[in-house]
Amino acid sequence: MSFFQRAATLAAMSLGIAGLIGVSTPGFAFELDRAINASTLIPVPLPTQIPAVVPQSAPQPSTPAIDTEEPAPVVTTDDVEYASLDAAVADQDAPASVDGDLRCMASAIYFESKSEPLTGQLAVAEVILNRTKSGRFPKSVCSVVTQRGQFSFVRGGHIPTIANNKQFRTAVAVAQVAMADHWDSPAANALYFHARRVAPGWRMSKVASIGNHVFYR
Repeated sequence: MSFFQRAATLAAMSLGIAGLIGVSTPGFAFELDRAINASTLIPVPLPTQIPAVVPQSAPQPSTPAIDTEEPAPVVTTDDVEYASLDAAVADQDAPASVDGDLRCMASAIYFESKSEPLTGQLAVAEVILNRTKSGRFPKSVCSVVTQRGQFSFVRGGHIPTIANNKQFRTAVAVAQVAMADHWDSPAANALYFHARRVAPGWRMSKVASIGNHVFYR
């Protein structure tokens, strides 16, 4: 057999085997083709990306606004101006209790000048206050009032009890006016006084005459 005959025979045998394979196993080619078609024609869905959840920070408490406005000034009773001494006395509130220097002052006003005009009562109070500041007398109201030999109503260093009558309540109000310096006394610099009916012959400077009293420094 020549070389060309042998090559033709091998080619024929190869075609025959290939035909037998295609006839006997049609499913293999079909499945292979379907797999190829499926992988090339049908899109494969990609996994959906879940957006990341960003945690929100908790709401911060709001800072209260700071009031920078200055508070209104407080007006004290020292700033009150009165039209007259009578108005100043009438405006005083009765204290819950009358004791200490207020009681000593009111008692001196009562016993020495309860029948005098308000200006005369205030002048008596002014004498006591001036003495506390003079350096020649005790420094407290009660010590000045109860000083031995100064006021005749004082007995053994003690002030007699006074009924809570209208005249004493007026004396308390006058004492409040004097101690708070709500009204200027016409005997502003006086340190001594005596009744008009007596003539002690004092060699002092006369400051004022008010009602039945004469005031000196």
